[in-house]
Amino acid sequence: MLAIDNLTVAYGEIVALHGVSLKVEAGETVALIGANGAGKTTLLQTISGLNPVRGGDIRFAGASIAGASCDRRVRMGIAHAPEGRRIFPGLTVEENLIIGTAPWRRAGASYADELAFVVDLFPRLKERRKQLGWSLSGGEQQMLAIGRALMAKPKLLLLDEPSLGLAPRLAEEVYERVSRIRTSGLTILVVEQNTVLALAVADRGYVLETGRVVLEGSAADLRTSPRVREAYLGR
Repeated sequence: MLAIDNLTVAYGEIVALHGVSLKVEAGETVALIGANGAGKTTLLQTISGLNPVRGGDIRFAGASIAGASCDRRVRMGIAHAPEGRRIFPGLTVEENLIIGTAPWRRAGASYADELAFVVDLFPRLKERRKQLGWSLSGGEQQMLAIGRALMAKPKLLLLDEPSLGLAPRLAEEVYERVSRIRTSGLTILVVEQNTVLALAVADRGYVLETGRVVLEGSAADLRTSPRVREAYLGR
């Protein structure tokens, strides 16, 4: 579904991604792990169209999207739950969710089924649907960010650091929901520093260091890799 080939991205003279190649097959959950500053967020932002491509290509569903606009990528089926959640502070929980339907909803079209799926997945959003989004706890805001992305009816869901800033119990709760989304058959690419949580839900993974893919393999193989265990899981 997603194929990244020899991708190079730079901020001015600073190269953030050096010839990165990876793929995500339909129905897979793939984890991209690495330390802070490795280039993980840059990669997701580039897939979403927020960063220009200096070299290489990004193909989605067989078509090159390296030069496509952000809104075209969303209409094609790419949804992004960004790092930091980016909740619209002046809108209620329900209004934040409804905004996610903008890429596909025509005037008068119903979003009832999508909303029902999201609030079933995240019951606390239903309880707080009339609250302003900014008033939610960190864990609830993360659920809202993921729910908003799901409202776009994506084919590919990009999750950027869904456990960031959360207490361990809340991080595990968010990942339990990610696991449920995975079982629905949705294709997921998740970026994480919390290697344990990411590899627990992933089929395969890639390790990114200073803008380069240095290791790849099944989630099981990465969990037992001496290099991954020493650098990210502890001895």
